[in-house]
Amino acid sequence: MTPLLSVQGLTKHYGAHVGCADVAFDLYPGEVMGIVGESGSGKSTLLNCLAGHLTPDAGAVVFDTRAEGPRDTLKMSEPERRMLGRTDWAFVHQHARDGLRMGVSAGGNVGERLMAVGARHYGDIRSQATDWLGRVEIDAGRIDDRPSTFSGGMQQRLQIARNLVTGPRLVFMDEPTGGLDVSVQARLLDLLRGLVRDMGLSAIIVTHDLAVVRLLADRLMVMKSGHVVEAGLTDQVLDDPQHAYTQLLVSSVLQV
Repeated sequence: MTPLLSVQGLTKHYGAHVGCADVAFDLYPGEVMGIVGESGSGKSTLLNCLAGHLTPDAGAVVFDTRAEGPRDTLKMSEPERRMLGRTDWAFVHQHARDGLRMGVSAGGNVGERLMAVGARHYGDIRSQATDWLGRVEIDAGRIDDRPSTFSGGMQQRLQIARNLVTGPRLVFMDEPTGGLDVSVQARLLDLLRGLVRDMGLSAIIVTHDLAVVRLLADRLMVMKSGHVVEAGLTDQVLDDPQHAYTQLLVSSVLQV
């Protein structure tokens, strides 16, 4: 099977500081990869390099495109990358406000993504927006309300609807439950797990929360100081960590 995403030797430095160094992995269709580590471990740098938000110093990010097969996204033109970001890729920010247009209605936020890929029929756009609000457990009666009137959990669910409405094959998630109350986190995680399963999504999830990756991720990479220090099946890594740093991460959770 051809990997959906093949990452080769991805490296990013900030002067003398290592953002990420020589990271390599394959992600297959329908697979969820978790990336964990403490603040400053390089996980967000890696995610932003993968998603095209940062330009790495070296490496390749090869995506299996629908039309042309595997292509290095780092060598794509800017318009090609933008279109990829509107269609087959999606990015869920930790802070929903970074991924939403706060001055546009909930329905408009979802509809904008559809319009970006060519949808023009108002009735169809509104119908799909209504459907997606329901899928992320937002009452259809809120379709014309602005996100600023929503709770943090609702804003995050709206951001997910906006991202998934075009049926992407790969979703990048940066601390998707960060900053939310525990009860809200649980509901959001349950929703995400259902959507990933039902849509057959591939996803790369960055988090410091090991409970999140245990619930959502098939495989896990542990980062420290820009380097991947351990990788494997999620349960295997968390239940029998081999690297001293991973053991420290797992034990610190168990002691809480």
